[in-house]
Amino acid sequence: MGNILVITLVSYVGAKFHRPKIIGAGVLLMGIGTLLMASPHFIMGRYRYGTAATHTNDDGNFTVISTCSSDSQETLQKPFSGCQKEESGRSPLWVMVLLGNTMRGIGEASIVPLGMSFIDDYARPENSAFYIGCLNTLGVIGPIFGFMLGSLCANLYVDIDSVYQASVTITPQDYRWVGAWWLGYVVSGLFTLLAAFPLWFFPRALPENSQISELNHPRQQHKTTPSLTEIVKDFPPSFKHLLTNKIYILYLAHSIVAFNDFAIGASYTPKYLEQQFGQSASKTNFLIGATSVPAVALGIFLSGLMMKRFKWDLLTSARVNLYAGVAMLFLAVPFFALSCGNLEVAGVTVPYQGSTEVQGVISDVLPSCNADCGCPDIHWDPVCGENGVTYISPCHAGCNSTLGAGRNMTFHDCGCIQSWGLSVGNSSAVLGQCSRDPKCNRMFYIYLGLQSLAFFVYSLGTVPYFTLSLRIVDPELKSISVGMLLFTVRVLGGIPAPIYFGSLIDSTCLKWGRTKSCGRGACRIYDIETFRFLFQGLTIGLRVLAYSLLWIATIEIQRKMKNDKQLSRDTELQKSPSNDPEHEETIK
Repeated sequence: MGNILVITLVSYVGAKFHRPKIIGAGVLLMGIGTLLMASPHFIMGRYRYGTAATHTNDDGNFTVISTCSSDSQETLQKPFSGCQKEESGRSPLWVMVLLGNTMRGIGEASIVPLGMSFIDDYARPENSAFYIGCLNTLGVIGPIFGFMLGSLCANLYVDIDSVYQASVTITPQDYRWVGAWWLGYVVSGLFTLLAAFPLWFFPRALPENSQISELNHPRQQHKTTPSLTEIVKDFPPSFKHLLTNKIYILYLAHSIVAFNDFAIGASYTPKYLEQQFGQSASKTNFLIGATSVPAVALGIFLSGLMMKRFKWDLLTSARVNLYAGVAMLFLAVPFFALSCGNLEVAGVTVPYQGSTEVQGVISDVLPSCNADCGCPDIHWDPVCGENGVTYISPCHAGCNSTLGAGRNMTFHDCGCIQSWGLSVGNSSAVLGQCSRDPKCNRMFYIYLGLQSLAFFVYSLGTVPYFTLSLRIVDPELKSISVGMLLFTVRVLGGIPAPIYFGSLIDSTCLKWGRTKSCGRGACRIYDIETFRFLFQGLTIGLRVLAYSLLWIATIEIQRKMKNDKQLSRDTELQKSPSNDPEHEETIK
């Protein structure tokens, strides 16, 4: 949101001033905003989760014994006797996260449009694409460290700075787990602050490359800094000229649709892999960073290298981008077949033994094996039974006794597990969800490998894609064309895509958690088959639409280049003497 407020203005006005210093100021603002986003952790209280592994007499939290034994019934019924206990006022600290992220967006607005135009202005035409490719490669290498850092933080408990780790009774595989989300912001914020200072020492222009700059855009040379009145007066004609460029509008439409696909993938791929293959957030982040991001970085670097080596023109750049996207489209089709079955959760995805259908556990209809336990639907404290089935809580498994404490606690004499034909001695359960089928791990690694190949192929068209925005407009409009591109893809892609797709994901939820006031909380388990078809179907559909638009734009580029060549030949013929047949033959 912060980015779209200023990106068009910054990309247009900033191009007329000291671009490196403006970029440096933006990076400094990003660092401050990033640190601000971590600050709520140091102000708010500790995270509390419900678990059967700890007993407390505090009615204000969910740490209760949830077995079916007679000595726990009074404890159970007390906190969950109704929804009369309203949640206290929600924490206002989200405003600090919003403010910090807005500052990051404002700071980032200067980097891409001003940085790309600065490189393009002071590099030889045959080197410009290569340098932009190197820049984008480094921009992709950054997320490798980001994913690694995210993996480390997700594997650390959120209150690592104030809670003894051995006292935490849940694991990163548990849906209630919250990692040290704030730690990554502290580390990246400090590094961002350090990265800002070298940019302040760049000159406004590179004097050793003045001849190249004169060649690249001669109309802007030897001009003094324009006044604010001149800038404002010149903006509407420039903007109108940009929007009347048919090829640019087609390119813009393609970018908007493609960015919808990108925003969905960036926002939900980790969640998708966690749900489809039963992986923890820590492992998922680590493997995405270790496999997909290097493939993207290599693809971007090679695309810049090939563009420098073969000197691709505008039409070839558009075709390479189109071919790379279509190839990725075909490589994504097998993703429909790569998945595992739903986790077997009694009463949610599989019926209790002896029931004729899956019981809706959010209703009060529960099977006879735990009907007298008074199990609260608001609770989510999964246990894995000896029968390989997961139960919402020890209470829902009908367990009557416990042994041990903390993570090592086990539950015994579980009536619902006995109903599967197991003896009393085998009717026990342990904390946590049951493990997935071992083949899920193989599916997971196949998916990652195929995804990395698809990303590599797609990235071969990345530098041609960025250079298109610089080549299909007049030289003096390069910065604003990139700024307009980034503005529209964020407004029409980056903001709505995660929202509407998040709503679609919500429609696949099988078991919702509950807040203390009995409002809807987080989703505990999804119908992963519906989730898979929604995720893969929507992203492939968006790609088909995006590359259809790019195909139309490529045809228009081809037509324009043909017309330009014809116009050039006609101009040469008009300049030649009409009574000089030898000269006309030379022109032909």
